[in-house]
Amino acid sequence: MKKGYLLLILLLAALLPEVAQAQAVSIQRINPTNWWVGMKRPNVQLLVYGPGAGTLTYTIAYPGVKLVKTNTVENSNYAFLDLTIAPTAKPGKLQIVGKKGSQTLTRAWELKARDNAAKAQGVTQADFIYLAMPDRFANGDPSNDKFADLRDPNSDRANPFFRHGGDLTGAAQHIGYLKDLGITAVWFTPVIENNQPLTNEGGTMRASYHGYGFTDHYNVDRRLGGNAAYKAYVQQAHAAGLKVVQDAVYNHVGNTHWFIQDLPMKSWLHQWPTYTNTSYRQQPITDPHASQIDRKITLDGWFVPFLPDLNQQNPYVANFLIQHAIWSVENFGVDAWRIDTYMYNDQPFMNRCNAALLTEYPRIHIFGESSVSNVVDQSYYVKNNINFPFKSNQPGGLDFVLEGAMVDGLKHDGSAQRMYEALAQDAVYQDPTRLVTFLDNHDHDRFLSVIGEDFSKYKMGLTWLLTTRGIPSMYYGTEILMKNLKNPTDAEVRKDFPGGWPGDKEDKFTAAGRTAPENEAFDFVKKLATYRRSHPALHSGKLMQYLPENGLYVYFRYGATGTVMVATNTTDKPVALPTARFSERTTGFSKARNVLTGENLASIATLQLPAKTAVVLELQK
Repeated sequence: MKKGYLLLILLLAALLPEVAQAQAVSIQRINPTNWWVGMKRPNVQLLVYGPGAGTLTYTIAYPGVKLVKTNTVENSNYAFLDLTIAPTAKPGKLQIVGKKGSQTLTRAWELKARDNAAKAQGVTQADFIYLAMPDRFANGDPSNDKFADLRDPNSDRANPFFRHGGDLTGAAQHIGYLKDLGITAVWFTPVIENNQPLTNEGGTMRASYHGYGFTDHYNVDRRLGGNAAYKAYVQQAHAAGLKVVQDAVYNHVGNTHWFIQDLPMKSWLHQWPTYTNTSYRQQPITDPHASQIDRKITLDGWFVPFLPDLNQQNPYVANFLIQHAIWSVENFGVDAWRIDTYMYNDQPFMNRCNAALLTEYPRIHIFGESSVSNVVDQSYYVKNNINFPFKSNQPGGLDFVLEGAMVDGLKHDGSAQRMYEALAQDAVYQDPTRLVTFLDNHDHDRFLSVIGEDFSKYKMGLTWLLTTRGIPSMYYGTEILMKNLKNPTDAEVRKDFPGGWPGDKEDKFTAAGRTAPENEAFDFVKKLATYRRSHPALHSGKLMQYLPENGLYVYFRYGATGTVMVATNTTDKPVALPTARFSERTTGFSKARNVLTGENLASIATLQLPAKTAVVLELQK
């Protein structure tokens, strides 16, 4: 044999293992990771991923489960299996078998029995939601603060832009604190895995501690405790009488999401010839005169460069997101669904997703974030009474318009005129009581700082929040007077809750650790929240408001169970308020109890209103 041929044979022999390895087919993931028997939705589409997964021929032999179709796409590493699950199917592990030539792969996939645990209870006006960022609330397990194998291995409380180690175990340790405050539901910013590297934003390296850059939908972030810790938190919250709201993101994912690293198909994302950011402008969506390109940029432009924009008109993307929503409710037992960046999503898709959740869980409440500046635009994204070409089926939404009205009024002239005007337009909504109201959140300046740290205005704002229509939500720390503006960065409004970390010098979770003003604020919120929960007029009664006059604003919550009068003096002088003007609501009542002070009023003919004060009166005969 010639020397050249021998060398060639030896070289080919050396390469054969690598060639064989390159051609090896495997299944690395199946999403959803499991399903349940007895669901109302009989169809499930499995995303099967792995090298060459789309080149396999699949079969499933399990009673009650039928493989209807195997779908292949541009990327041969993906297959989408359409299954139907009959009502007669039993819980158990079925085998997904994939064959290619002489190679046979088998992967187990489980059908579980549904449990009878509480889930999808919804939130209503009877609830008071507490919004917290898990990374900044409390650290109950320092062992999960950081992991060397994650793209961001940092944890440093001294750096406002890094992760700080808060987790679900820490949050669970303070369920009693929330219960004592009068909270009935907890909303965390997203808990799903964000295995993102630090991103350079304006020259500052920042971690995705906020949770809005998903990298694996079916795993809760290990730094928060993982799936087991989240499920345990929900169970403990339910045992204490608290509901849990999950924060959902459909519009985008993190740029290191596993399916972004190996796209199933080009149309999985909104693609542009060159990078195109959303304009963040709301008007082109509802403007009947808008150009198609303006509308397209608003909807299909990316939120930021490191959050790829999902194309929900792609049926595989839509199925993936809808099934994950249902899986999350069923698996973790959450009660309500908050949707991030709602207005940037494809709205027909949102209707399909909302309908799927509501079909499976009729009591669940869904409320999305559409950061708009007027009532008409806000109504577009919920069930409304306006003749829009598109009709949303979203039951609720975050009430940005009322937030702006309350906060801006208190900030600029201390008046309630803006609040009155916002509520006066409630006719555009089919049910304004299902809107979630708030004074600030993780993206806004903190309420106390916006109003100049004026404690009188603070109490007026909290009184309005907890006595007007809608489902009130409060940002963590508002009850202990946490403050700061977003300038220079949003980290200023996302500081750690004092006492949530071992070794903290101050523990604001306890009365002893709070200052006198902080305890006064805490007790004020607690008293109002407790009263709201126990008094049906505030959570099921109607709202009647009167035109503000001379700095005075009066409204009533009323029904068969009672009448509550809220009278606000926004001026800096005490005022005597004759009540004859309000006889439509006060007739039949002669006296009242001041809910906040406990004082009994023998007559309500004329009310004495202190300066810059909102008085809450339970009317009595």
